[in-house]
Amino acid sequence: MVIKKKDATPPTIIVIFGVTGDLSRRKLIPALFDLEAAGMLPAKLRIIGFSRRTWSKAEFYAYIREVLSGRNHGREASFVEKFVKKFEYCQAFFDEAQAYRRLGELVVRIEKSTFKQCANKLYYLAVPPHFYEGIFRELALSGLTIPCGGNEGWARILVEKPFGNDVRTAKKLDLLLGMLFKEEQIFRIDHYLAKEALQNLLAFRFSNALFEPVWNHEHIDSIAITLAETDTVGTRGAFYDGIGALKDVGQNHLLQMLSLIAMEPPKDARADSIRRERARVLRVLHGGGSPLSQYALRGQYEGYQEEKGIAAGSTTETFFSLKVFVRNKRFRGVPFVLSSGKGLSEARTDIVISFKPPHHCPCRAKQVKCTHENRLSFRIQPNEGIELRFWIKKPGFSNELEEKHLSFSYAASVQAVRLPDAYERLLADALAGDQTLFTSTEEVQAAWRFIMPILAAWQQSPLVVYKKGTQGPASL
Repeated sequence: MVIKKKDATPPTIIVIFGVTGDLSRRKLIPALFDLEAAGMLPAKLRIIGFSRRTWSKAEFYAYIREVLSGRNHGREASFVEKFVKKFEYCQAFFDEAQAYRRLGELVVRIEKSTFKQCANKLYYLAVPPHFYEGIFRELALSGLTIPCGGNEGWARILVEKPFGNDVRTAKKLDLLLGMLFKEEQIFRIDHYLAKEALQNLLAFRFSNALFEPVWNHEHIDSIAITLAETDTVGTRGAFYDGIGALKDVGQNHLLQMLSLIAMEPPKDARADSIRRERARVLRVLHGGGSPLSQYALRGQYEGYQEEKGIAAGSTTETFFSLKVFVRNKRFRGVPFVLSSGKGLSEARTDIVISFKPPHHCPCRAKQVKCTHENRLSFRIQPNEGIELRFWIKKPGFSNELEEKHLSFSYAASVQAVRLPDAYERLLADALAGDQTLFTSTEEVQAAWRFIMPILAAWQQSPLVVYKKGTQGPASL
């Protein structure tokens, strides 16, 4: 007789605030299902959806099935149905104190009748940021965030960006979170950090002796970090108009990419070591002492003010370009150009490192400046990969040089292996307690401290209008 090994993984309850929202529909529920299909979720699992819609259990199950339609990965319908039955629904308003008592009763019922023990609890705030403070307060008052004690039942919280609206509000949210959790329990999400191409950036830097010796101001001429979108604000007009491009993607995505490029080697691979080095970079960013107009440009695409939900006469930027410097020994004097915009001619996110041309270029005539620079590019999306531009002599009798490329493509290399979605990785790491891909308090506050003077100064500077479908205003 074969004795089946008992699953030793502690039971887990995931609570999704805003389970009927766009983020849950497009990202979270599919990511959880993909993790289930990969065998990466606890066997003893319940997912509680918390939302304002008045739905019966049958209606909620129909919603989950509809979200998962077409994602069975070759699994039988019974597998999908078994996953659907792991969901529970709690109808409530986010600021309703009684709702959290009902949530607590549901959690206790699951622990007592289903698991027969205290469960781990993961709270995911998939809601607009203005709900954060109220949810934090109600969770603190409800007792839902108190761990079971001993080795049983941890409690963790995942919070989407933007975390705060400035330094003051970020600190206020941190004080509230401190009432509920310790720093090691708080997972502030910047999903860009979980993209495969960005995760590989550190491995590429610190695992290849070919590049680490030249990763400094003596060899690097400039670094460009770009997040370009062809989409306009679309249906997000009312939300976007109160934020703008710099807060939407600059304060988080682009500064996080910069910190990965510019950070010093961490002393080890632990999350706190890596996050500490990222924070050190963000604390020493500056605009080179130049007037704002020389290092910060903002623009707005033509027709933005006619979009639905946009305030009349809005000066919200849909494009920005910043030329910043890292005040440390490694990157002294190297300009980092950060650019992002909506309604542009192409959609791409990449990091391009331009190296200084060689001091001696024997293939060129004497007294002619050599302009043949090497470039190392990290394509984050689309077509994730890494590319190196280099120069060789053209075949034949001349000494003329020609450009060639060495490239690596994730799609070509993994072939049958499916790259995990960023939210799959974030959820898996949060369940495992790994904070490497999540931003720390120090990182969030340092990023806000850097961009707030720029936002304040922009109130007195002109806004450049650019046509949709172009590359945006002239870069710095």
